[in-house]
Amino acid sequence: MHRINHHSDKQLNSLWWLWLPVTALIVQVILELVLPANVRSMLMSEWGPHETLQFLVSAIACAICAQLLLDRYVRQNLFLFAWIAIAFLGTLYIAGEEISWGQWIFQWTTPENWAAINDQQETNLHNTSSWLDQKPRLLLEIGMIVGGLIIPLILKYKPDALPAKFRIIYPPIILMPVVLCAELPKLVEKIGEVIDMMLFMRVSEINELYMFYFILLYMIILSGRIKDRPLNEKP
Repeated sequence: MHRINHHSDKQLNSLWWLWLPVTALIVQVILELVLPANVRSMLMSEWGPHETLQFLVSAIACAICAQLLLDRYVRQNLFLFAWIAIAFLGTLYIAGEEISWGQWIFQWTTPENWAAINDQQETNLHNTSSWLDQKPRLLLEIGMIVGGLIIPLILKYKPDALPAKFRIIYPPIILMPVVLCAELPKLVEKIGEVIDMMLFMRVSEINELYMFYFILLYMIILSGRIKDRPLNEKP
């Protein structure tokens, strides 16, 4: 039986992959219970803590991707380069869209023609079509669930079921708490719809923040694996 292990994965402190996401979700629940609706609405607004963190987290992940694309080992490994390039483009899109490509910062006026096709009259793409918003978001969520739950469990119980040649990109089991924190509010929302009692004001914002945080942690882990690889390992 071939088990895939990465020593560098153990170097990521549990503060980042366990205690921070779990504590943040507990704080979120407390705030949802004790704060009045108008305050919660303000916190979930543009430039509120959730959307600000979404931008910062995705921007940092994008910077890590850009740095990895300059790595000699990555540039000599076509599959790994393509994998990280996709992550770079994805995180760049997320970060750019979160601030409407700078409109939130510089406060420019949206051109009339663009405002007419944008749901929120902003200079972004995701408010113009579900193919640029809901569909990519669903794809990302599926990828997070597969990568953060299914693959780690396969690696733990049936490691031979996955090709060892792609071992460097398989997410570790330590990302599972982030996935669970992302999906638990959605489950609570579904239950709330049945019993007519809603806890979270905007589940989508919570879910997205955890998804972007999942990407950030994954890129940190992947970066560590690349740097920790044997010096004689061929691309």
